Amino acid sequence: MGNSSEIVSFVLAAYGNVGDFKYLYFIIILFWYVSICVANTVLIVVIHVDRRLHEPMYILLSNLCLNEINCSTSLYPLLLSQMFSDSHEVTLPWCFLQMCCLYTGAPAEFWSLAAMAYDRYVSVCHPLHYNVIMNTERVFKIILLVWVLSFLIFIFSFSFIFSLKFCGNIVDNVYCDHKLIIILSCSASVQGSISMIFFVIMSFFIPFSLISVSYVNILRVCRKTSKENKQKAVTTCTPQIVSLSNLFVGCICYSIDFRFLVSQVPDEVRTILGIYLLICQPMLTPFMYGFNLPKIRQSCKSFLFLRK
Repeated sequence: MGNSSEIVSFVLAAYGNVGDFKYLYFIIILFWYVSICVANTVLIVVIHVDRRLHEPMYILLSNLCLNEINCSTSLYPLLLSQMFSDSHEVTLPWCFLQMCCLYTGAPAEFWSLAAMAYDRYVSVCHPLHYNVIMNTERVFKIILLVWVLSFLIFIFSFSFIFSLKFCGNIVDNVYCDHKLIIILSCSASVQGSISMIFFVIMSFFIPFSLISVSYVNILRVCRKTSKENKQKAVTTCTPQIVSLSNLFVGCICYSIDFRFLVSQVPDEVRTILGIYLLICQPMLTPFMYGFNLPKIRQSCKSFLFLRK
């Protein structure tokens, strides 16, 4: 226990010895990170500039893109810096900061999609009251609630990690994974398991339940409407369904990677599975919404190519 206080940094052991490939990896990671930031920023700017897009659905989409930048920035700068590091060390404050951003961004992603599903529910099921229920002031309150709730979920779930004493500092991952860090603490505690259960329920199960209820009601109403209204509902809801599906694929990959098949898959595959969501989701969001929603696509073309 006496040596535990001497731990001032963690070693990210999953990088291994990349050798001469570090330059190639650096270029690929940098290109992908810049592409994510540019794609999401363009969509945010287009929505902000084009007054025709100052509608609840697009404002909520802008918030979702902001979260994609937040989650990506939580990971990729660290990956880039570690490419040229021999020790792959990360100090405790930086590690805790990364966990704060990542594990605030995760619930923010699902709760943002829940807010967007609710917006679509009101639009399809209560069109006459839509402007009253989803006015601009209420939308910004919803966005504020999403971020406050996400931060509180992180605090109640993982703030106890900040006070832990550690008897080891080898983290078998490319980022600061809370589960692996808890394992390194000097005293095993059920608090880690309870906090994870709380995090999963608040971050995934509850918003997913709300999303499911919203889309069940949307489908029920669409069965009774005209073909044109059905097509409109499908056009606006499809990107959200695809995003949600990809999130669950990523969650499954993450769970399989660290819970069941740790010793049965190559290290490289485990590493990619562990960050699958942070590879695909931040790029999927702007492209799915940017190219599939007609008003967004038209505004993007006007902003990028017709603007003088």
